[in-house]
Amino acid sequence: MKAVERAKLVRSLRQESRRLRLLVLVIGFFLVTLTFVVVTRPDALLFNLNGRLSVDQAPRSLLIRQRVDAAATAAAASRRSPDTLAAAAEDPKVVDGDSAGVEVNANANVGAGASEDEKRVLTSEPEQGKKAEEATQSELLGGEDEEGRKGLRKGHQEDKEHKLTLPTVSNYTIHEATDDSDNGKQEVVADRKADAGIQLVTDVDQSNGGDRSHQPALDNIEWDKPLCDFSNFRANVCEMRGNIRIHPSGSSVMYMEPAGSMKDEQWKIKPYPRKGDELCLSHITEVTVQSSKVAPECTKYHDVPAVIFALTGYTGNLFHDFTDVLVPLFTTASEFNGEVQFLITDMAIWWTRKYAVVFEKLTKYPLIDFNKDNEVHCFKHAILGLHAYMEFTIDPLKAPQNYSMVDFNRFMRRTYSLPRDEVTALGEVPKTKPRLLIISRQRTRMFLNLKEIVAMAEEIGYEVVVEEANVNSNVAHFAKVVNSVDVMMGVHGAGLTNCVFLPHSAILIQIVPWGALDGICRVDFGYPAEQMGLRYKHYSIGVHESSLTDQYPLDHEIFKNPLAFHKNGFEFVRQTFMDTQNVRLDCNRFRPVLLEALDQLNQ
Repeated sequence: MKAVERAKLVRSLRQESRRLRLLVLVIGFFLVTLTFVVVTRPDALLFNLNGRLSVDQAPRSLLIRQRVDAAATAAAASRRSPDTLAAAAEDPKVVDGDSAGVEVNANANVGAGASEDEKRVLTSEPEQGKKAEEATQSELLGGEDEEGRKGLRKGHQEDKEHKLTLPTVSNYTIHEATDDSDNGKQEVVADRKADAGIQLVTDVDQSNGGDRSHQPALDNIEWDKPLCDFSNFRANVCEMRGNIRIHPSGSSVMYMEPAGSMKDEQWKIKPYPRKGDELCLSHITEVTVQSSKVAPECTKYHDVPAVIFALTGYTGNLFHDFTDVLVPLFTTASEFNGEVQFLITDMAIWWTRKYAVVFEKLTKYPLIDFNKDNEVHCFKHAILGLHAYMEFTIDPLKAPQNYSMVDFNRFMRRTYSLPRDEVTALGEVPKTKPRLLIISRQRTRMFLNLKEIVAMAEEIGYEVVVEEANVNSNVAHFAKVVNSVDVMMGVHGAGLTNCVFLPHSAILIQIVPWGALDGICRVDFGYPAEQMGLRYKHYSIGVHESSLTDQYPLDHEIFKNPLAFHKNGFEFVRQTFMDTQNVRLDCNRFRPVLLEALDQLNQ
């Protein structure tokens, strides 16, 4: 009996020993994993305590993301001691980084070029971050107070006040960020353009010195330092002068260092201005910029500057066509007066055909499909990426040649040969009524009582034109329609982007859907319209004008406190208030807005 009990006891002790060893192994594995995560990427945990994706990480209007990123960068800078900042400015090994997961110093980045005009400075001030945070909360999530609007403009302009000229950085390497916000892989597609006046370069380009016999004296050029500016919270841009070799098949831009140089620098750029938008940038080709003493021999020589940029991204949506590509491309390339070579990654041939006339105005040379080109192109001046600021705007304090949205508006009218540069005061042309264009929609944010709106507008003296703007619209035709009117109105959406074709001093009326969307709507179209020299009005619908009343009871939180829904992120806001909402405009309530517009046209 004792032997049996002893055997049971031994088995029990063995089981307890196994359990103890298993527990120790589990705890040890957990501690090793936790240590690895904390040491390698402590900022990779994107989820908050309740397991929901943080609002700062949700896809949303880029400006909201920009403001949050700017605030975070400034806050990090403000926590550093003056001694740390001073040491970093002197130490060329300190790397400037951002929300992409790159370790940085707020005051250290790539340094000077060959001349003062070519230098770029980085600004990352705590004060700027504070303004950004205020703008995020007040303007973008429904704030409409005048101080908020002033804050946006002031914060947008004060970057210039605290400039730092940076030293040349040695061993400056930006490593690939694991969250792909700045650096990642792109794929590019494109084909030959033949019938739209734009052709892709596939052989030696004789028109701009493509023949080897026209090789410029690159070896005698005074060498400039490559400059990559990562300070802008919307776009990273590299600009360099000297012996530059662009090798598309290697997705690289090589800056040839003079003999004796010991530098080994490298940057990685996704040349599409949606910095921080991982979903978008995951489809964009990554281009490596590096200083080198060894590179493939040139097969084409160019006497004009190069501008390299991507197309795929969010293009195909009219608003993104302009805010992501056309406005930044105008800002970056206009100063060259057509003497510039475009190399396009991720090129969609249908898109270049759609905007062929714009390309013809900006460059005299055939487009180069970056991803299908096997040449080694040699330039003396190259820009990788596009200068972009906020949504659908140009910052004249930062833009080359101080370009502004007034310049862009004028450029679009000239590009499409539009006849009206300015609205005509009422009465100057006898028996002529002011023309009102109503942008109609067919899927979401539709006018449910369009006929009633048209009848009311005609009754008070307008000649009404109704047009639908979509991705398939003929740009030239629609541009002429828009340019012929004095007032354009529509519910918030991409169709309002056509305001770029309006004559100066015309009136844009934006109908703001229910959902505390005033701030977002003003950022997307209000400020850009005003900066173009247009007169802007917005009309926020009431609960009784929203089709959401057919989906929710009137005592629902969506009507009582719509701003509370914004904490779930922009995607949630878009699906709740934009994708499923239509508008039944209260003509009695809206009538004064059209009458006020008539009064302004008389002034």
